[in-house]
Amino acid sequence: MQADCPDLERFVRGETDPAQFPHREHLRMAFEMLARHDFPESVLHYSRALRAMTARAGKPEAFHQTVTIAFLALIAERMAPAEPRDFAAFVRANPDLLEKSVLGRWYGPERLASEAARRTFLLPDPAPQRP
Repeated sequence: MQADCPDLERFVRGETDPAQFPHREHLRMAFEMLARHDFPESVLHYSRALRAMTARAGKPEAFHQTVTIAFLALIAERMAPAEPRDFAAFVRANPDLLEKSVLGRWYGPERLASEAARRTFLLPDPAPQRP
């Protein structure tokens, strides 16, 4: 179990300033959450905190369920084999996660832009059928 993380505690309590929450901080809070909870619990707590943050910012439509869960899944998958000790080491090993466009490997732009993807988790684009 990881040591306490005051930033994560503030995030979960809804005390994080949305203006001070760039993509890297999204990743860091997801990493910290996944270091302390299993995947389903992390999805629940992280999604709840992020949804509350977007609502407080007056932009509830900014919350995107598919992007949120897909990033959590990708981070969890990358954490599983190596169990990095800290976020800095994790980012050094996975610099591609710093690019928001990384989900483009699995999702087409139309799928991610859909209203359904905002409201619920959509699986990645289907793989091409093999003959």
